Amino acid sequence: MVYTYKLNEKENFLRLLSGEMPEYIPAYDMGGWMLGSSVKFGGGVNAEGKRVNEYGVEFVGVPTAPGGAALPKPGDFILQDIADWQKVIHNPEIPTDIDWEAVAKKDLEAFGADHKPVIMTSGDYFQNLMSFMGFTEGLCAMYESPEDVYDLFTYLGEYNLAREKIYLQYYKPDIWYILDDNATKLNPFISPEMNRELVIPFQKAQADLAREAGCRILMHDCGRCEDFIDDWIDIGVNGWDPAQIENDLLGIKAKYGRKLALIGAWDSQGAVSLPETADEVLIEALYNYVDTFAPGGGFAWQAGVLGSPGDKEVERKDALAKKIYEEYAKPWYKNHGG
Repeated sequence: MVYTYKLNEKENFLRLLSGEMPEYIPAYDMGGWMLGSSVKFGGGVNAEGKRVNEYGVEFVGVPTAPGGAALPKPGDFILQDIADWQKVIHNPEIPTDIDWEAVAKKDLEAFGADHKPVIMTSGDYFQNLMSFMGFTEGLCAMYESPEDVYDLFTYLGEYNLAREKIYLQYYKPDIWYILDDNATKLNPFISPEMNRELVIPFQKAQADLAREAGCRILMHDCGRCEDFIDDWIDIGVNGWDPAQIENDLLGIKAKYGRKLALIGAWDSQGAVSLPETADEVLIEALYNYVDTFAPGGGFAWQAGVLGSPGDKEVERKDALAKKIYEEYAKPWYKNHGG
């Protein structure tokens, strides 16, 4: 059966993040909806051919990772002692000779912002510290020298907020994205109390600024991070991805309802997401996935198979999953009455 819908992708997804019942189950497209400005503030490939971020941290690719993901080069950290951060860490300068209005107009036209949500972001705190120091020294710094960490985050926040103000003024995104992975598959790296003292104040400052500009707030946090949800709600977070299954997702859905949209909730690390899994196993899992999380709203589809870029079997299975989304998941509310 062919269905017609009144709302486009943008309208429907924003309805979800507003706590309302969407017309149809949205299919979240992190990469396709994320808009990066064509103006760069540093980073890229340096004179030595190394891939670095705006602070000079070298990143190396992981060939088997989806989307060609990269990580800070193991064992090669730029900050050895948190007490020395002012000597080592320098915020990039924001260009003053940019015609931001013209740049934003061109970027938005190329992006297709008339029908899909515009998601923008700037900066993170926990992940930046770990990329500067590595997890061993970075976590020790948070425990042993929280004042220095707070001062560093304050400095990083000045740059993040300055860039955010430009984006909000000229790009007018629909969604402000906070990304700061701070949990493992089993537990968070830090306690809720430490997160509340050292990270949340800076996330709140960015969320407040974005919300004043009319944005919905989306949180990205992998792993078992449900301990932080109450604080996310307090700073105005409307949705969370990828909402991995090591969290008590049904309990979270029951507690928060449509106040916190679960975006993902798919077993992305289990057997159903492996390329070698039989089609019938994947199909059954996808139907169960939708039937579990769709009722009552507050849910967006983000499901598929993970594997190396260019893997033909991954592409075939992703096409199979997309077919199930279009034919079964997307019109679920029309067929099941919400």
